Amino acid sequence: MKKTTTVVAKDTTNPYESMLARFDVAAKIIGLDEETHNVLKVPSKIVTVNLPVYMDDGSTRIFEGYRIIHSNILGPSKGGIRYSMMVDQDEVKALAAWMTWKCAIADIPYGGAKGGITCDPAKMSVGELERLTRAYTVAMSDVFGENQDIPAPDMNTGPREMAWIVDTYSKIKRAYIPGVVTGKPLHLGGSLGRTEATGRGVMIAAMEAMKKLKMDPKKTKAAVQGFGNVGSYAAHYFEAQGIRVVAISDVTGAYYNPKGIDINKAIAHAEANGRQLTGLKGAEKITNEQLLELNVDLLAPCAMENQITAKNVNNIKAKLIVEGANGPTTSGADEVLQKKGIVVIPDILANGGGVTVSYFEWVQNRNGYYWPLEEVVQKADASMKKAFKNCWDASTKYKVSMRIGAYIFAMNKVANAIKSRGHF
Repeated sequence: MKKTTTVVAKDTTNPYESMLARFDVAAKIIGLDEETHNVLKVPSKIVTVNLPVYMDDGSTRIFEGYRIIHSNILGPSKGGIRYSMMVDQDEVKALAAWMTWKCAIADIPYGGAKGGITCDPAKMSVGELERLTRAYTVAMSDVFGENQDIPAPDMNTGPREMAWIVDTYSKIKRAYIPGVVTGKPLHLGGSLGRTEATGRGVMIAAMEAMKKLKMDPKKTKAAVQGFGNVGSYAAHYFEAQGIRVVAISDVTGAYYNPKGIDINKAIAHAEANGRQLTGLKGAEKITNEQLLELNVDLLAPCAMENQITAKNVNNIKAKLIVEGANGPTTSGADEVLQKKGIVVIPDILANGGGVTVSYFEWVQNRNGYYWPLEEVVQKADASMKKAFKNCWDASTKYKVSMRIGAYIFAMNKVANAIKSRGHF
């Protein structure tokens, strides 16, 4: 295992402050000039809208929505839209900045953005969600654009919501423009391989790290927190590589079997039970907190932000952490993980498979020609391996963690583009 220089960042559970803490550490290491530092530490645009939506009971509710563009230096801004009661401006600002770094690491010509609406989709009907999505699209119709800002699915949104956005936006612009979003249904111009892309990318990042750490997949035990789109596919691909997945979890709790969980059966069980693992047989019920502290070799947090914190970091036993979720480790916990010699493959690298295949979808939309699945997978895997090498090399060169190495690589790329383009 390579030695790293321990860098200290202020601990915080505020996602934007957490992003800035890592950003400031990397900026200091590379000697980023003050002008570029000031440009990159704040979003270029913040749009906040209030959306009146007619509800099924005859009332009208006002929902707050956001679209934050962190950077469009490298190309059109790119980032998902999430529906959650947790959505607030600081969360969306952090997610938008992470998208800037993620796109730079993935070497795709995009900047970073993110959107969100503060709502509880579980308590809304399909009709209410459709009216909300269309209202948001109308409000953001001058922000969105296939050469300007390209949304995608995120938490609690998916192909259905992307189809509503395409339809609404196309009617406003009086032309069918499928490239305005990615993550669409296949019959509306979606890409093969997009659904599983993020989870598969997590697996590719893990396998590349395991090669560096000389970990044998067939002797590796893994725990995966979160069993949504990212976590379920990550667990599936881990199992396919011979890794024994001993624990999985979702909002109902965690499920543990030291002999291994049959992931395909778990996926089938979840699909038959409202996408939840409730009642999963052949595994002991534990908490999500206990899952994080299991004696495993590989830990993949694929759920929410702020899961590994100052409160539980000393109990983490995994040798390798691969972040499928955005921001699952607080900035202060990073310092402890470094001291313990635990290698963390950061979110801005590990979950970059999704935006990579989103880029492929956008390219296919613009060309009007669609690739077979094998070609999508081949290109995505190669991209993830290249991104991993670039971040590993940066971390080795500067003797820092993989996270700070990833920030350094991304920031150097964006900073060079800023300097070349200039200001006015």
